[in-house]
Amino acid sequence: MSATLFLLKKIVAVLVLPPTGPLLLTLAGLLLARRWQRVSKWLIWGGVASLLVLSLPTTATLLARAVTIEPARLRTDAGAAQAIVILGGGRQLAPEYGGETVSEGALERVRYGATLARQFGLPVLVTGGSTGSHGIPEAELMALTLESSFDMKVRWKETRSRDTHENAMFSAELLHAAGVRSVLLVTHDIHQRRGITEFRAAGMEAAPAAVSSHNVPSGELWSAYLPNALALRRSSLALHEILGNLLAP
Repeated sequence: MSATLFLLKKIVAVLVLPPTGPLLLTLAGLLLARRWQRVSKWLIWGGVASLLVLSLPTTATLLARAVTIEPARLRTDAGAAQAIVILGGGRQLAPEYGGETVSEGALERVRYGATLARQFGLPVLVTGGSTGSHGIPEAELMALTLESSFDMKVRWKETRSRDTHENAMFSAELLHAAGVRSVLLVTHDIHQRRGITEFRAAGMEAAPAAVSSHNVPSGELWSAYLPNALALRRSSLALHEILGNLLAP
């Protein structure tokens, strides 16, 4: 994929997905208020209502379930898997660690991947590059976290990929060269459908090892009906996966 097309996909996703999409809809309604009042009202109410609905934890949960192929559960066997692949989940600045480190989502994946690797005695591949021209590849940050925080050595580091399609394509090259054909794929439950599809298209047998992304804390079920920023983010991620699945092979 060319750099221009990759950048275009990112821009379109930012403009369409919440909160930007609903906010742009509301802004369009305000700009049209003088000339087309009826259209303006529909746009404003549509933007506000969609932002409200997508901010509800119940909405985030329903959207997540729509793209989940296997709910997060205690995995008791590795099946035919020969290795564990952990997909990158983002990065963040962390001055307390001397620069960049993995994001909260990536840390959840790394932690679960380390747990499975110890449980089943399987080697680990981490995958994720750098979307800019500079910066440490995400796979390097994941490997450093695994080694320093979980005392877990990484066998393979795939450092070229920019998205899930490239995660699968470049990881498959490394794994095939090592004679590996079957893996446990560690990613969040809302991302597993696209991840599994891409890895199978790259010639890998991949079984999902899901990290939960949408559980409501026990004893706080009432909070599922109150809007919050975390639910809006989860809804946005689920919608991103729905769009991504439409483009997957």
